[in-house]
Amino acid sequence: MDTQTGKMQVSAECVKMLEQTIINADMRTAKGLLRDLAADYGYEAVIFGAIEPILAEIGERLKRQEASLAQSYVASMIVDEVLRQYEDSSESRSDQAVQRKGPVVLGNIEDDCHPLGRKIVAAFLRVNNWDVRDLGIDVEAKRFVDEAVRAGARVIGVSAMIYTTAENIRKVSREIKTRGLEKQIKLAVGGVVFRLRPELAEEVGADGTAPNAFSAIALFERLWNLTEEGKHDE
Repeated sequence: MDTQTGKMQVSAECVKMLEQTIINADMRTAKGLLRDLAADYGYEAVIFGAIEPILAEIGERLKRQEASLAQSYVASMIVDEVLRQYEDSSESRSDQAVQRKGPVVLGNIEDDCHPLGRKIVAAFLRVNNWDVRDLGIDVEAKRFVDEAVRAGARVIGVSAMIYTTAENIRKVSREIKTRGLEKQIKLAVGGVVFRLRPELAEEVGADGTAPNAFSAIALFERLWNLTEEGKHDE
């Protein structure tokens, strides 16, 4: 049993099988295996117990230039598929009576083009009734804050995979402070580099970080409650 999610853990053997299909760029087999795993364990267990560790491994391989574009593409398509199925599943709709939350703004920071972790966070926020404005990859600091102001978002979530791109998050923090919005907008960060170095979140000016999508739900709730209610007047 996973102590964070309360779900049965996917077996190591199954995770290895799924990882191998991605390494082989065998999308058809991977999707079939995912359907079987979701039926046995549930989507949340598959996402946390299989998808996330596999993505972390592929990310490490990409940094070492040991993974191909085909493998990265297959991983991306598989993540999109499993998240679509998760959002459509009855499992993700158990709390439909809960009031909508947000909006919040998400995106990968400028020069960062690794969307998979961000997509998982976005999906989990959505199924927990958050209104997510996902800006995609390679997003400049000004655009993050512009969208937050336009939408009335009180939390910006920024993803980065490696240290060099994580450094660009400082620009988002400066943009928030330059506009005098630090009481109205909080900054959350995530990605592989922050799991390895959680202290980096404070260094780049963030208000908090979370090691995975499950923890991100509580982080966004906490940061939202720290902000001052009202319009973002500049």
